[in-house]
Amino acid sequence: MRTGTTTVEIRESEIYQALERAEQCDPACLRDVFAKARAARGLHPSEVATLTTVQEPDLLEELFATAREVKHTIYGKRLVLFAPLYISNLCANECLYCAFRASNREVKRRALTQEEIAREVKTLIEQGHKRILLVAGESYPRQGFQYVLDSLATVYSVKSGPGEVRRVNVNIAPLTLDEFRLLKQARIGTYQLFQETYHRETYARVHRGGKKMDYDWRLSAMDRAMEAGIDDVGIGILFGLADWRFEILALLQHIAHLEARFGVGPHTISVPRLEPAVGSALSQHPPHPVSDLDFRKIVAILRLAVPYTGIIMSTRETAQLRRETFALGVSQISAGSRTNPGGYAEGEYDPEAEQFSLGDHRALDEVIRDVAQMGYIPSFCTACYRLGRTGGDFMDLAKPGEIKHHCDPNALSTFQEYLLDYASPATREVGERLIAQTLAGMDSRTRKISERLLAQVKEGKRDVYC
Repeated sequence: MRTGTTTVEIRESEIYQALERAEQCDPACLRDVFAKARAARGLHPSEVATLTTVQEPDLLEELFATAREVKHTIYGKRLVLFAPLYISNLCANECLYCAFRASNREVKRRALTQEEIAREVKTLIEQGHKRILLVAGESYPRQGFQYVLDSLATVYSVKSGPGEVRRVNVNIAPLTLDEFRLLKQARIGTYQLFQETYHRETYARVHRGGKKMDYDWRLSAMDRAMEAGIDDVGIGILFGLADWRFEILALLQHIAHLEARFGVGPHTISVPRLEPAVGSALSQHPPHPVSDLDFRKIVAILRLAVPYTGIIMSTRETAQLRRETFALGVSQISAGSRTNPGGYAEGEYDPEAEQFSLGDHRALDEVIRDVAQMGYIPSFCTACYRLGRTGGDFMDLAKPGEIKHHCDPNALSTFQEYLLDYASPATREVGERLIAQTLAGMDSRTRKISERLLAQVKEGKRDVYC
């Protein structure tokens, strides 16, 4: 462990004991857990362990129905959209599951210049995006970490017509405390980092070289980020490396540590599954493959375990599976993604330069139309971050249900912006109909706020929020 690393303990024996005891839970026991989950106050790890045992069709449907109820109560019909922006696929690590690993000669290496990053951002803006996740391999060009800071400044500087990027989240290698302070000053939204697997032995087996070999340095990254003042953090697991049941309970231990130390846990949890990657035999044959059914269970269980934490679904998954998980707990999705640097401006999907295979190749407009036809409000809202409603302040509004009076109107106003500025005629027709239906179903207070914001957008104003 490196000097200055905060100890985050993942108690593996405790997890295995909980999973063993969970096998004794009968249907009556499970239904007691479902009943408690409906209160949307979270679950004890032992209760979460029992949910991982659900297999009978009738109990599965009860699990999914409970997750749908909790998801609707907290998030309503909002679904936040964003795009990943890969600025580099340079990497000094040896992660056996990843195409970017240092020894892989089958991948085309590239680090975008600031001019190329600006072109990528302009393309994303002109598609309608306003939220970006900046991603880089865990190695930088000669500028070092300054390359990331320069790239963030570039993203925020680009304007095109009525559009701009209003929030940049980042997924980059673990930083020192001082580097995290600089990242905070660069006006990031959420700092996102996946442990990949919490199972220490598996972690050592799949990380064979580079700084990423240090399990504890990576696990303690969120402590340093939050010490530096970044109160919006996102964690995640790469499902398929170890037993998914173990991973969920270990994730909850990590969350409990952050809550105990900082008073608030992660803002988001990502749930990527291991997908085929160029030059990676391991990715073609996951050690612990996760079926589609188990994947849906994972989403549902997480929604019940940590009700107010966002769940992110990437374009690794197919359009159909993504649709199936919206009601179960997913609250944020990427759309129109490219995981190869330069892929947006150059209009290329290059499998020899991407990090992993994508399952959903649809353009943003098609995804938005599909989402709207399902009754979900596509949202590009960034108001909470810009008004300081983050970390504990966000949770103080979310848990009593007050946040919906902000989120619902803001989602509609950003959706209206998209419809007026970027949508195809078919998507605009679907969207306008959905906005009218949504307004009709709102309480008078929220409808009044929403109508005021929508009127301002139609008058030509942009970036209005409450």
